[in-house]
Amino acid sequence: MPKSISKFVCQQCGYESTGWLGRCPGCGTWNSLVETILAGQKQDRRSSSKEKIKPQALSEIKSIFNKRLSTKITEFDRVLGGGIVPGSVTLLAGEPGIGKSTLLLQMVANLALNKTVVYVSGEESAGQVKIRAERLGISAKSASNVFFLSETEVDRVIEVLTDLGQTGAKGPQLLIIDSIQTMWTSDLSGTAGSVGQVRECAARLLNFAKSFEIPTFFIGHVNKEGAIAGPMVLSHLVDTVLFFEGERYQSLRILRGIKNRFGPTDEVGVFSMEEKGLMEVQNPSVLFLSAGREETSGSVVCALMEGSRPLLIEIQALVVPTQLAIPRRVSAGVDLNRLQLLVAVLSRRAGIPLGSFDVFVNVVGGIKVSERGADLAICLAIASAWADKSIDPKVCILGEVGLLGEVRLVGQLEKRLKEARRLGFTKSVTPQTTKTLQEAIKLLISK
Repeated sequence: MPKSISKFVCQQCGYESTGWLGRCPGCGTWNSLVETILAGQKQDRRSSSKEKIKPQALSEIKSIFNKRLSTKITEFDRVLGGGIVPGSVTLLAGEPGIGKSTLLLQMVANLALNKTVVYVSGEESAGQVKIRAERLGISAKSASNVFFLSETEVDRVIEVLTDLGQTGAKGPQLLIIDSIQTMWTSDLSGTAGSVGQVRECAARLLNFAKSFEIPTFFIGHVNKEGAIAGPMVLSHLVDTVLFFEGERYQSLRILRGIKNRFGPTDEVGVFSMEEKGLMEVQNPSVLFLSAGREETSGSVVCALMEGSRPLLIEIQALVVPTQLAIPRRVSAGVDLNRLQLLVAVLSRRAGIPLGSFDVFVNVVGGIKVSERGADLAICLAIASAWADKSIDPKVCILGEVGLLGEVRLVGQLEKRLKEARRLGFTKSVTPQTTKTLQEAIKLLISK
């Protein structure tokens, strides 16, 4: 086979160059030249194997659902769709220090009781990983089945994994790469973390994992905007993309599925970062609700859906006279554009003059609200704070608010109300009980 060489190829027009240029001479696009491996000579794309490739009937393909491997972490399994699929490649991304390595090391501790795990780290030494393992309380039996490899060259990593696979029972049955941005190959001249290196290393590790059906987890970095670092092709290559988020100085951690070829993408796992690692939160609603809530203006409770799980959260609002020419709209846990829209609806449709008031909205517990089912709760919290009149703490509020001030129906209403009743909420305000925002304000906030 001819020796592979690399060239810089423009991702916009296909212009080839032997060196990196800031601007492509072909189309003029900045930073579009990416290092790519090219064959040293033209190769015959037809297979030289005598074995003919034959299509397989769908009815003859065996289902992989029953082959899932449980991580023994219920919240993790929920997001994965029921467990780890053999040969699947998962990308776990998140901000530095959020707990990505801790989560995977806890999973490794559970699986290493009867599985052989290879942990490849390009960021931490063996001693650093050992310290974390001891803090998490990994048993001696699990530790004896975990093999640590401090290496960043992807070809050497694959070589070591192949040698382990030839030893029979000691072959790797789970692979952790921490992180994919530290991997590099000598076939490319770019530094580790560059677009070409990340793409090529991920492709080689994926081919290895698929060939031997070894479940593989990549830990990925994020850029300053909070998105997954590296080329978008990285997300397309892997089977599952998970994002681990949360406030760094709060204990709450949420695991979200962004892409999943083997399960849903609307499930979330809720964890709490404790001294001995991540702990599962079986009843997240209790975590998000203030203990012993009293009748206070600007505080309401809303029922949200995160995947198939209903969550009760507390939304707080504060309305104060502004000292500025343009009043402020500040949100924590709520999209700012959505807040501005709801403030406009309150001013125009409900007759609440907020043009001379600063409005602050906060979601207790650090969770971020993205669904429209919290619109009515946000509006009523603001109205309650503006009137300085409290709402019954046993009332659960949910509904979407339109631009005309109407309250619109939300999905899985009965499931949300069932969770509210289970936690002691005896009353509810929903699109079934009130049709307009103005009607809901008159119902809950007496004049």
